[in-house]
Amino acid sequence: MLLLHIMAKDKLRRFAEFQSFKNCFDFPYHMKGKWHRDYFKNNNPIVLELGCGKGEYTVALSEAFPQKNFIGIDLKSNRMWVGAKMALEYKRPNVAFIRMVIEKLSEHFEQGEADEIWITFPDPFSKDRHEKHRLTNPLFLKIYKTVLKSNGIINFKTDDDGLFNYTCELLNVLKIDPLQVVKNVHGSNQADPFVRDIQTHYEKLFSAKGRTIKFIKFSLPDHLFGESKV
Repeated sequence: MLLLHIMAKDKLRRFAEFQSFKNCFDFPYHMKGKWHRDYFKNNNPIVLELGCGKGEYTVALSEAFPQKNFIGIDLKSNRMWVGAKMALEYKRPNVAFIRMVIEKLSEHFEQGEADEIWITFPDPFSKDRHEKHRLTNPLFLKIYKTVLKSNGIINFKTDDDGLFNYTCELLNVLKIDPLQVVKNVHGSNQADPFVRDIQTHYEKLFSAKGRTIKFIKFSLPDHLFGESKV
């Protein structure tokens, strides 16, 4: 009971600190269309990481690409607190974190405000009846299209064979020719160094268990889904 009490207090502390951090936002509807001007104060490309968890991938990407702006998005602020605190300590002005649901992307970003999206190790939702929750299903791709620039890039990284195969098959059905498909990120030289070298906590765990890490890069053509409104 004491341990649970301590954990609960720590979670509440993180919630409060997340709210106070200058690089963190809680359902910031007011920032739609204003991320370049009001937060980053530059016109560098904006890259979103969806379901960013602790945010370590977002922070690592910000170091690898200082000429880009990165926003980690998740619903659990006590997890993002880790990356947000790290970004502040490392003095990374090109990093922000948002607590929100991914389905609300178009309420927080204008069409074309984001240049690129990263999806790293999402829940595979393996059962067929849960397909609508997979972050690479057509419903989510349609949402992404509402905030991405023309032919914006999506980077997808997973350890799950089922979700990887599902995504490949879906892209084939949608007649999207991937820009890159790597079936074994750490077992070949096909992946770009930053795809191979930047690893989340869970990626390291999966690799240690012998699971193969896979990567797909693709863009959403302008004609996909017709009008880009959800």
